[in-house]
Amino acid sequence: MRIVIVDDSGLRATVLEEGLRDAGYDDIHVVPPQGAFVAKIERMAPDVVLMDLGSPSRDTLEEMLAVSRALARPIAMFVDQSDDAMIGAAIDAGVSAYVVDGLRKDRVKPILDLAIRRFNAFARMQSELDEARTALADRKTIDRAKAILMQTRGLAEPDAYALLRSTAMNQNKRIADVAEALITAHSLLGGQP
Repeated sequence: MRIVIVDDSGLRATVLEEGLRDAGYDDIHVVPPQGAFVAKIERMAPDVVLMDLGSPSRDTLEEMLAVSRALARPIAMFVDQSDDAMIGAAIDAGVSAYVVDGLRKDRVKPILDLAIRRFNAFARMQSELDEARTALADRKTIDRAKAILMQTRGLAEPDAYALLRSTAMNQNKRIADVAEALITAHSLLGGQP
């Protein structure tokens, strides 16, 4: 597992690195948050990112949250002090574990495990949500196409659906794609959308 530690304090990064090595990890890279460090981290393609911010300013926190949004990886963030706004911003940016005043090498492995599990759970929920949204959009498209067929061809609803389904099968396409094409063609021919 490749782990990147984002830290500008060598002492604090050493604590994280020692905790990771004690836990059996050896592909560890420390990146200071300077210059084009987000692009550098993206090129490294880490499996997990640990951010040690100590007492971050608002600007530093915003930069770190940009990293979180850009990477789509499990991220654990260590800070010395926090407030509700910082916690909210971290959660909104997708930080998987947010640890206040808890930087000890014996805690690194459990926090890493937590960040990975929470990230995976959130990714599954996001995938399920995306699938549900797609299914709903497809259903609306199919219903609209059925309505067009019912109106223009005088078909009953089951017959309109059967026509869409058989056309999709004959063209080796999804029913929603055939329905979308029908809606587009209908609109081009002057029908109501």
